[in-house]
Amino acid sequence: MSDAIILGVAAVVLAAVIGYGIYIVINARKSDIEDRLGQYGFGAEPEKGEEKGGSPIGERLEKAIAGRSFSENLKSQLAQADLKLTVSEFMAATVIVVIGLAIGAFILTRTAVLALVAGVVGFFVPRIYIGMQKKKRLKNFNDQLGDTITLMVNSIRAGYSALQAMEAVAQEMGPPTSDEFHRVVREVQLGISIEDALNNLMRRVPSDDLDLMITAMNVQREVGGNLAEVLDAISFTIRERVRILGEIRSLTAQGRYSGYLVSALPVFVAVMVSFINPEFTRQLIEKPCGWAMIALSVILEVSGYIVIQKIVNIEV
Repeated sequence: MSDAIILGVAAVVLAAVIGYGIYIVINARKSDIEDRLGQYGFGAEPEKGEEKGGSPIGERLEKAIAGRSFSENLKSQLAQADLKLTVSEFMAATVIVVIGLAIGAFILTRTAVLALVAGVVGFFVPRIYIGMQKKKRLKNFNDQLGDTITLMVNSIRAGYSALQAMEAVAQEMGPPTSDEFHRVVREVQLGISIEDALNNLMRRVPSDDLDLMITAMNVQREVGGNLAEVLDAISFTIRERVRILGEIRSLTAQGRYSGYLVSALPVFVAVMVSFINPEFTRQLIEKPCGWAMIALSVILEVSGYIVIQKIVNIEV
């Protein structure tokens, strides 16, 4: 009876949190769009007595964390991953994942300790997802950067200005390059200087190759020179770096996937054994020496994974 009550309360809490998370996302997104348009005179002013749309708790949370270091860092990471979420929305999604995984683990195992561990894992899942999206997006951007600079060089030699060349990149290239250069062009059209717009691009895409291109463009604007020739040389360097990185990734693929397999295999075996024979794993959890063995296993697993990644991660 107690388990049924706990499960019922947990289900109600999870449903409430998910519903409130959806409410925050919908209303905060509408409010965010109105704020952006209102900065340039396109948004409709609310009438007297009319409240601004959005979740009151979400707005208070945004005000409470505004300016904090972790909030600015998280905002930057969301921009780099191209996730259209505010910090409060991301925090609400994290809470939903934590509660959902904890309840799911408790329903499957009926063990409070495993539910707590699942909740802790759920706290890091959204951040791991952000990291994966950042890495994937940055790789795609770097792979396209050589062709991007070549297109800019050809446009400049055809008589285009630097801004017109970036607009051609926004129209001709695919995402994520087209999206980022489209933002740069829009910012310049709204009155931001090219230098500030390129610096904003650098914050969204922390690429060493892009930094080289932006530095060359800034220097050329200050001292003059043939921008097409400079970008052409940079394009050749970037293409060679991408080619060498591709060869290195091919040569180290076996080591990387061996690290993934070796790290995931013990976890997979532990989960399967807990389903097949719960009593066997419960003895490991109920005794202090079992917790020490689990902690030592986790430390060794993480250390081995880090060592393997350090070996196969070769800087170019």
